[in-house]
Amino acid sequence: MVSDSTATSINEHLHQMVLSSADVEEFLGELAKVSARSLSEPGDEILCGITLLRQRKAATVASSSAAAQAMDEIQYSLGDGPCVTASREQVVVHLADLDEDERWPECTRRVREHGMRSILAVPFQLDGGTRAALNLYSHRPHRFDERARELATIFVSQTSMALRLAVRFAQTSETADNLKATLETRTGIDVAVGIIMAQNRCSQAEAFELLKAASSTRNVKLHTVASAIVDGLGHGPARTHFEF
Repeated sequence: MVSDSTATSINEHLHQMVLSSADVEEFLGELAKVSARSLSEPGDEILCGITLLRQRKAATVASSSAAAQAMDEIQYSLGDGPCVTASREQVVVHLADLDEDERWPECTRRVREHGMRSILAVPFQLDGGTRAALNLYSHRPHRFDERARELATIFVSQTSMALRLAVRFAQTSETADNLKATLETRTGIDVAVGIIMAQNRCSQAEAFELLKAASSTRNVKLHTVASAIVDGLGHGPARTHFEF
């Protein structure tokens, strides 16, 4: 299991992962692998999956292996389970022995068929409406004793900041992309209005009404009509001068 002496190096590695990952999915995949390695012991492999809920729905699944992913997907197919509950309700969920726990009978039965005997799900501490949990699976019953649960909780606490950063970067990137697309659309419409004004010697308001009329008549979006007008000049699509 993870020790205090390795906490600093793990955190440094995770923050470097945030900077080098192309997206949240890639970061989560690497985080699952690091978690599995850090929380396993020699001859006693722990499987690790990560559940990420956004707007109360499972948005991303990452795992240390195909076997771990299969355990998570059982819960998604059923719409509930220990890991989904840990993410949604932000509580630690521990199933010491799947043969004795009756909280999710169908889920535990199917996970048990894969040879799993114990599950530990620990929620990450994130911002806003994003919820996530680290899902740990073992072939041994009572694998996650008090000490193991404490260490897993410490590990999740240490890695929560890195995951918060990854989610924030993703949200910032999405916002920037959406804003850039909006500005480019607006720029194309403004350029098209200017072309119409020059060609028809009319006011800006009149040119915009002509553009809207063409959009309505052709039953296509306003920016599509605008793009066609701009492209018709042979200078290519209009671009903004804004960079993000």
